[in-house]
Amino acid sequence: MPLPPQYEIRSLGPEHEEWARAICFYTNMFHSPLWPVVYPENKPRRLYGSFQAGHYLIQHQINSGYSLGVFCKDYQFRRPESAATGGKLYWDFNDENATEQELLEQMDFPLVSIAMAYDGYHALDMTKIAPLVETLPLFGAVYHILGDLDKRDPSSWKATAPGQVLKRNSTSTLKSHEGRGLMRQAAEEMMRRAAAQGFRGIQIETISAAVEKVWSNPPPPFKGNVVARFHTLTYEEKAESGETIYPFRPGNTSIAAIYVDLQPR
Repeated sequence: MPLPPQYEIRSLGPEHEEWARAICFYTNMFHSPLWPVVYPENKPRRLYGSFQAGHYLIQHQINSGYSLGVFCKDYQFRRPESAATGGKLYWDFNDENATEQELLEQMDFPLVSIAMAYDGYHALDMTKIAPLVETLPLFGAVYHILGDLDKRDPSSWKATAPGQVLKRNSTSTLKSHEGRGLMRQAAEEMMRRAAAQGFRGIQIETISAAVEKVWSNPPPPFKGNVVARFHTLTYEEKAESGETIYPFRPGNTSIAAIYVDLQPR
C-alpha cells in the first residue's frame, strides 16, 4: 500500500518534540492493547504524568536525527493561534476530568504518526528513564523480560561504534489515521534510510500485533527475526510468598523483540 497523497514522511526535529511526545503517550494511554487494560483508572492523570516524564525519551530520539514523522499535508487547524505557529498542544495538566476526545482535540498540529529511533551506540540514560517507569511500572518490566528471553550473544548484534545498530522505541499513529498504511510506510522508509547510511540492523520491541507483523516481515532484501517473545496472559512470576502471579493480566497481547538485518549475507 503506497503512502496516500495527503501525507508525507519527514525527519522529526526539536520543534516537533512536544507533538511527538503527545502522540506517543496519548495513543499508549487510550489505544494500546496493553496500557489502558492494565492501567484502566485515572487515564488523564497517568497521561499527563507519562507525558512530562517522557521528555528525555522522546528528545533523545529526535536529537539522534533518525526519528520519522508522518504529517498530514491538508490538516485543518482547529484554532487560529495554532495556524500561526504551525501547530500547538493545549492540554491543561490540572484537568483530570478531560475526556479522550477533548484531549485529542487539544492536539492541534499536522503530525499524525511517529516512528522514533536512536543510534544504539548512544544508549538511553536509564536514570533519566526512571520517572517514566514510575508512571508506568510495567514499561520497565517489558524490556527486562525480553532481555532475559533473548538468548543471542550480545556481541553478535549490539553496536560497538556509532552507525551500526538503530534502536526503535515508540511507534504511534492517531486512531483517526489508522488503516492507511502509515506505520508500515514509515517503518520501511526507516529501514531504507538506515541501510543507506550503513547501519547493519534495527532492534525494535513491540506490544502490537500489527507492528510485530510489519517488522518481522520487512521488504527484501531486509530480514526480520523475532528474538524474544512472551504473551501477557500466560507470562508468570513467583512472588516472595511463592505464589504464582501474572503481572500483565488482564492484558491480552504478544510482546516481542525483533531484529531486522539490513545487510543480510
